[in-house]
Amino acid sequence: MNKALIAALALTLATAGCGTIRGSKLNPFNWFGKSQPETQATLAPKGGYPEQIGKPWQQPVAQVLSLSVDKAPTGAIVTAMGLPPTQGYWQTDLVALNDGKPDANGTMTYRFMLTPPAADSPDARRVSTQQSREVSAAAFISNFKLAGVRKIVVEGAGNARSVRR
Repeated sequence: MNKALIAALALTLATAGCGTIRGSKLNPFNWFGKSQPETQATLAPKGGYPEQIGKPWQQPVAQVLSLSVDKAPTGAIVTAMGLPPTQGYWQTDLVALNDGKPDANGTMTYRFMLTPPAADSPDARRVSTQQSREVSAAAFISNFKLAGVRKIVVEGAGNARSVRR
């Protein structure tokens, strides 16, 4: 009877200690939190744009709606949802800034780029519902590049969203 009581008490204490792992950095589900709005005054850097970002015909998405980072076996997948002004936008890309490396603060920044519809097409004038205009883009970050990253930011023309580790 005494041994059973001691075993039950030891088991209770051992399982009570597992609650701290749920909120720790060791748990892979806690690596990145929920996306939050990022304050942004303008997309134009000091001194103007030094070079074209993305493909020559692409432009930044009007608004970044959501951002998520999902764990993969060899890294992480960054997925962003954007809202262009009209329907017909296509060929979306998350273009890594700073040559795909984090800055001194551990921030990796992407620009959400997409191709607009032809100016004379009906899609260039069709607005319809928000759900019908939403587009998505994704990028993969290897574990090697992810080692120094503390924050991931995706910029659009009107706003930016970020997730932190």
